[in-house]
Amino acid sequence: MALTKIFKNGNSQAVRIPAELAYERADLDVEIERIGDEIRIRPARRRLDKVMSKFTQFSVDFMSEGRGKNKESRRDEL
Repeated sequence: MALTKIFKNGNSQAVRIPAELAYERADLDVEIERIGDEIRIRPARRRLDKVMSKFTQFSVDFMSEGRGKNKESRRDEL
């Protein structure tokens, strides 16, 4: 377990994340929540509210010729 300090940053509190616990990316969105006396920080879940608009970007004939070589192999019945 690493020790660090809480400090003021404007009107907010901030915490320095020690290098050994730091995320690889610095542009990462994170979620933060308090559970009792613990504060948990984790990468933000990707939102799915824009996924349908991504599908509209496919052309009308997208995959009209099927999967080609990438056909699924036969699976055993459940």
